[in-house]
Formats: sequence, structure tokens, C-alpha cells
Amino acid sequence: MVASYLKRILTARVYDVAQETPLDVAPALSARLGNRVLLKREDLQSVFSFKLRGAYNKMAHLDARQLARGVIAASAGNHAQGVALAAQRLGCRAVIVMPVTTPRVKVDAVRSRGAEVILHGDSFNEAHTRATGIQAEQELTFVHPFDDPDVIAGQGTIGMEILRQNQGPIDAIFVAIGGGGLISGIAAYVKQVRPEIKVIGVQTVDSDAMRQSLAAGRRIELAEVGLFSDGTAVKKVGEETFRLCRQFVDEILLVDTDAICAAIKDVFEDTRSILEPAGALAVAGLKAYVDRERIGERTLVAVACGANMNFDRLRFVAERAEIGEQREAVFAVTIPEERGSFRRFCTLIGPRNVTEFNYRIADPTEAHVFVGLQIERASEAAEIAHTFEHNGFRTLDLTDDELGKLHIRHLVGGHSALARDELIYRFEFPERPGALMRFLTSMSPNWNISLFHYRNHGADYGRILVGLQVPDSENRTFREFLSGLGYRHWDESRHPAYRMFLGAPT
Repeated sequence: MVASYLKRILTARVYDVAQETPLDVAPALSARLGNRVLLKREDLQSVFSFKLRGAYNKMAHLDARQLARGVIAASAGNHAQGVALAAQRLGCRAVIVMPVTTPRVKVDAVRSRGAEVILHGDSFNEAHTRATGIQAEQELTFVHPFDDPDVIAGQGTIGMEILRQNQGPIDAIFVAIGGGGLISGIAAYVKQVRPEIKVIGVQTVDSDAMRQSLAAGRRIELAEVGLFSDGTAVKKVGEETFRLCRQFVDEILLVDTDAICAAIKDVFEDTRSILEPAGALAVAGLKAYVDRERIGERTLVAVACGANMNFDRLRFVAERAEIGEQREAVFAVTIPEERGSFRRFCTLIGPRNVTEFNYRIADPTEAHVFVGLQIERASEAAEIAHTFEHNGFRTLDLTDDELGKLHIRHLVGGHSALARDELIYRFEFPERPGALMRFLTSMSPNWNISLFHYRNHGADYGRILVGLQVPDSENRTFREFLSGLGYRHWDESRHPAYRMFLGAPT
């Protein structure tokens, strides 16, 4: 059976609809990791995913009677597009059942190719159950997204292309795993032709059905799956894919959401293309492998398997990429509510680039500050926390805290009875190293800061909202400060939204 996969892959009918995608060097990522990193660019397919290979190969092998009845599939999105494209090319009806959590961009893409879309359930498994019911009712042919020899063989053509495109040494190929169709096809080919090459699967920490199944020696069904990497959100892997992975896959690595976001950014910086989370899984796994093994001067391949990204999700990706790349550390710091302590705290930050600064006056004796700092290495976060603590500032390191990263940073604020006679100003300044610290250190120590919000958004200009309690006797000095600072500014003290959400209670 295994030997038959070589023939199936070599004779697969994929190139009626698929292109042989390039195997590109990722120059910046290669330089940073000290290895030659190659990206297999399946994101460049017409449906922005590898899935059309397996779907078309399966459907091209159906007879005229089966095609006349039509096909049905269950999919989180990319397989659905492959089936829809294949049906369009072969002139048959296609019904696709997709989880309700599927990104809108994928749903619209499937419908645009003439397929009938039914949204059902929160995961692939729930959609699959609904699809099998419709299949029986309407006598349609089921096109499985991964657990079918023809589908697996279609995906295996990627492995064939990789070995043809790079005939020199390859140390490892990294492949995302959902149900296991992609890695099964690649591994079945690579391990029979170049058995010395490692084939390494990558899954998310909250959707690792294949890893758990291989560890248990039987297929495990997960109770829940994480949905960030929706393309790999599979509760139970296939029988055939499980068999092939047991035989050919060397190991499976797990990565978290932040690592995926960082990998999306890495690929963007090298290619100016934006992968979806599942599409960047292999890159995240490759980076984790290099970090674990401490290797250098090796040739490593990551399959960039999809780019069907919802645009709105980019806000979250950008927010988390710096932490995932271990370039940002975030802290909750308590400082005494007294003159000079704020400036002393800023001095400890030193020349580091500040990525975020949130503060709202709330207590007459203590101030709680949420601060984000750019770092060069992961261990630097603990060193910074130690420095703050050593200088008398109680510190919580929230760098790896999900609540802090996802919610708390956006909830610092509120009404405060201590914010009487508060001036609210919005500032805009050139975003360059030291600009924020220049702002902080140029203010008079007699002015009490009652509110502060800053977030580095990677733009040319930084934006700050600051609340100041300035004595009446220093109004002239304050105007001189604004003039001498040279930053654009706006007085927002009478803004209705400020009064509604942040102003002192009346």
C-alpha cells in the first residue's frame, strides 16, 4: 500500500488546476536563524492554498455517473475552495458544509465559484457530521479533506516538487497538521525517495489531535479545538493519515498563537505576502526547532500552505507578533504616588523603546502602570522585572500572561475621584527612539500625571493621551512647555467621550 503512494503521487492529476509553486529562500529569516530557510509557496495557488491539489485529484478520478450526481465536502475553508474550483472545472454540482467559525473571506471565495455553502457547527467535525447526512439523503459523492488516498496523493505532489526543486541537502521539511492529509502525502513521497530528510509536523497547542494520537498509539478525539488556526482546527485525524504519520513522520512540534503571529510577520517581511495562521504554522515550527536544537548552516523547508486571511484579524496578529517573536515584554508596575517617582521609573526604562504606556490615577498612595518595552532576547524580560523590583517598584511580568496581553492592556482607565481639575491633551510626535522619553522628562515635576496612554503602532507618528493636573500658578509655564516641545497637540479637556468615560465624577 505504501509503495502505491509513489505511483499515485507521480501520476496525480493536479496540474490541470494547480501550478508548481516556487521554493523561495527567505533571506531575512535565514540570516536571523543562521540557517538556509526555504518557503514552499503554496499560498501562491489560485485559491491561495494547497488544497486544490488533493480535491482535484480525487474528483478527476470520479466516473461520469458520480460527477453527474455531484459532490459534497466538509471544510474549514481551503479544501472547500479546492472542491469548488474542481467542480467548476469539471462541470459538476458541489455542496460545501463549513463551520460557522470559518472566516468570511473563505466563505465568499467558495460561493464565488458556484458552490452551494451550508454553514453548520463550530468545528470541522460538526460540519463533517452534517455533510455525511446530506450525502446519504442526496446520493452525492463525498470528497474528504484529508482521509482519502487520492486526496493524500494530490497533496504529496508538493513533496515531489520540493525534492526536484532542491536536489542538494535538506535537513528537515516542516508541515502544518490538521487532519494530516498534507503531511501524509509529503512524508509518503519524501521518506521513500530521500529517507534521510526529517519530516516534522507542526500543530497548535490547543489543536494537537495528531500529536496526542501518535503518543497514545490510537486516534484520539479532542473535546475542544482552538480556532485561531481555523485551517487546522480538527478534533480527530483520519485513519489513513494516522497510519501514514505513524510510519513516516519524525516528530510533531507544538507552537502557540504568539509564535504563529510572529511567523506571519516573518514571512511578510521576506515576501510581502500575508499567510493565514495555518499557513504560517510550519514557519513557527521551524523557528522553534532551530531554537531547541541550536543548529546552524542547515537547509530547512517550511510549507507555506495558505493565505486566506481575514483582513480584520491582522489587528490581532500585529498586536501579538512582537511578543511571539520575543521582541516585546509587558509589565504591571506599582510605583508610589509621589513627586519624582514617575521620573525615577522612566530613568530605569532608559533607552529602551517603549511600545505601550497606560496609567490612570486611582489611589492617593500608589500608581499602577501598564508598560510594554521592546527587548532583544526573551531573558531580558526577567532582567527588567528584577531591575524594577530592586529599585522598589513592585512588578508583575505579564509577557506570557494571556489575560494581560489580550484584555488588561485595553482596560486601564475609568473614572477617578482624584482626577479633579484635570487637563486632557492629545499629542502627536515623530516616532523615533527617545521621542517618548523626551516628552516624559521635559514635564515639570510639579505637574501631576493623572492619565497616560501610549501605544506604538509602527507608524511614522506616535500618539499620546495624557492627563495633567497643573497648578493655576503654572499655567504660563505649561503653555511655554507646549510651545517648546514642538509636538502637535490638541486640548481634549471638554471632549464628551472623555467626560463620559474618564473624567472625575460630578
